[in-house]
Amino acid sequence: MIAEMTTYYEHIPVMLNETTEALVTDADGIYIDGTLGGGGHSERILSLLSEKGQLYGIDQDDEALEAAGERLNHDPRFYPIKGNFGYLSTLLPPQIHGQVAGILLDLGVSTHQIKEGERGFSFQEDGPLDMRMGNLSGVTAYQVVNEYDYEPLKNLIFHYGEERASREIAKEIIAARPIETTGDLAKVIRSMVPERFAVKTLARVFQAIRIEVNRELKMLEEVLVQSLDLLKPGGRIVVLSYHSLEDRIVKHFFRSGNLEGKIEKDFYGNPLSPINALNKQVITPSKEEVNNNPAARSAKMRVAEKVAEDN
Repeated sequence: MIAEMTTYYEHIPVMLNETTEALVTDADGIYIDGTLGGGGHSERILSLLSEKGQLYGIDQDDEALEAAGERLNHDPRFYPIKGNFGYLSTLLPPQIHGQVAGILLDLGVSTHQIKEGERGFSFQEDGPLDMRMGNLSGVTAYQVVNEYDYEPLKNLIFHYGEERASREIAKEIIAARPIETTGDLAKVIRSMVPERFAVKTLARVFQAIRIEVNRELKMLEEVLVQSLDLLKPGGRIVVLSYHSLEDRIVKHFFRSGNLEGKIEKDFYGNPLSPINALNKQVITPSKEEVNNNPAARSAKMRVAEKVAEDN
């Protein structure tokens, strides 16, 4: 129990029907929700399972685990685990390796993390420069903003934020040090960009710092590779991503079964891959869902299935 926890801002599950329908193919199977959050997707998954089915919910955020626990802990088929999905192989019991029927990953930051100013994720709230999704990560946003040298700071803003003005922003941040809060950082960035571009620039810079703090892209690569050992033949992995960096990694892996995106071929030129993408075109939310839940606006869904060894 977290004594300091007040209100948990519930995250509305994105593409709830689409993700769970694509994921659950065996009502008796073992499933993994690698991004448990408030438990919205997990609750729907459990509703599709039989009494024999099992669901492991993974999250590194204590507040999310508590909120999901209040919602789901009454169900004996549900097993909550604290940790980052990038370490999924070591978090899960060895006896279920190779037996998992489905893995769900809903990437990105949750509504609760954005709205809770003390978490430091939002440029619209003044709070400490933290941005850690859980207390398992070492570096904080304060360290990135105040201690990184020019080159690594510029590079992460450019690569993780896809921000063209990364050089100028990095120089301005360094010149303004020490920067104490998210509000202070937002002021520094606003001071150097036209107001009509401010929100997009702020979003890119905050995204870049958040990705660096939580090692998000590295953890995504790790869990994709591990999924091949965890899934049984015919088992599925469903991923919801929210920016092009994540989606590119998922797309390449689902196409080739490796992080390089290189499709290996056999002696006869036939493609060899341990995984098969089930949707050639990315799946996006309906207009109705986006209208009801603007957070779903940039979501992209991809589905893949582990190939049987004899194939």
